[in-house]
Amino acid sequence: MSADFPVALVLMFGAALVPLLRGRLRAAYLLLLPLAAFVHLLALPYGEYGQVRLLGQTLVLMRVDRLSLLFGYIFLIAAFLNAIYALQVEDTVQHVAGLVYAGSALGAVFAGDLLTLFVYWEITAVSSVLLIWARRTELAYRAGMRYVIVQLASGMLLLAGAVLHLQQGGTLHFGKLGLDTSGSYLILAAFGIKCAFPLLHNWLQDAYTEATVTGTVMLSAFTTKLGIYALARGFPGTEMLIWVGALMTAFPIFYAVIENDLRRVLAYSMNNQLGFMVAGIGIGT
Repeated sequence: MSADFPVALVLMFGAALVPLLRGRLRAAYLLLLPLAAFVHLLALPYGEYGQVRLLGQTLVLMRVDRLSLLFGYIFLIAAFLNAIYALQVEDTVQHVAGLVYAGSALGAVFAGDLLTLFVYWEITAVSSVLLIWARRTELAYRAGMRYVIVQLASGMLLLAGAVLHLQQGGTLHFGKLGLDTSGSYLILAAFGIKCAFPLLHNWLQDAYTEATVTGTVMLSAFTTKLGIYALARGFPGTEMLIWVGALMTAFPIFYAVIENDLRRVLAYSMNNQLGFMVAGIGIGT
């Protein structure tokens, strides 16, 4: 497989064949796709692949380095484990949406520019909401609508921030951004929504509670962790993240102890654990 072929497309294009398969053949195929993507990733040396020129900027569809590989391996292991867990259900929607969701999260991890990141960022929102709506209840529909609106708004902030950052002397290269331009603040807000920063977190508890059981497992693996990756890539050592992370570790616990819904308790616990990650990124080590 060519090095210029994004590893994310192994899962995303592969999802198109799932509706045509049944029984054990489908099960084997669902397990094979993450393994094939993992093998493809192992064969890639460090570097930038799939470079495209657009409007005077170089877009990098696939950047392989230590940080992207770390999250790439973790995401593919999670995709494989999720595929095993999803074998218990016969819902084609969940199988297809899960693969596209995992693939788009993987694509965002290897995106070398902000525009490519934006495209995958929005695909994760659209594909993951199907895992909530797959429960097919009124509450799931409402939670899914809130979820997708918030996630698409995060993408719009990312795109607006990238445009402003470019106009203010930056580039579309997705590296350390810092807080040197107003555009970078919008990008930080976009990442903050994905990470469930305080006051931007309610989508997490609502969506994870109303998704299918399989959907909740898949959601917990990618959305917020993609936000953590984006922070680690764009804002390492940003001091304000220490205080944001410290607040995130504390406030969810007070809500968790008064909850009766176990999945909501676990969602608050996840919010707490994300706080440690955010604080670590702020420290910069």
